[in-house]
Amino acid sequence: MSDVTQGDGPADFDSMTRDIADVPAVEVITTVAVHLMSAAAVNLGLAEDGEAHKDLDEARKLIHSLGGLLDASATEISSFHAAPLRDGLKSLQLAFREASVVPDEPGQGPGEKYTGPVFG
Repeated sequence: MSDVTQGDGPADFDSMTRDIADVPAVEVITTVAVHLMSAAAVNLGLAEDGEAHKDLDEARKLIHSLGGLLDASATEISSFHAAPLRDGLKSLQLAFREASVVPDEPGQGPGEKYTGPVFG
């Protein structure tokens, strides 16, 4: 097995990685939220090749998880960070409702357990 190299010598992984202990919690939370949002958008068919990746069951799980994360972290991150994430969640919830052949009852859609009913 060969060593990973960078440039002329072996890679120094200590200098290439950031110690997780140095990452502020708000950064970890917002990064996870953005990943959930991105994955949900792809599964809603909102990506470039939309219909090829559309999977509403997967989107429901991701949106619900995002709602739970934002609900649980609301008091831990400032509204500066939380507000755009909540807006993104609502947009995903509305997109889910529009993409559904048979829409959920108000309050029963993905993440609405945490946000309350979302109306278009």
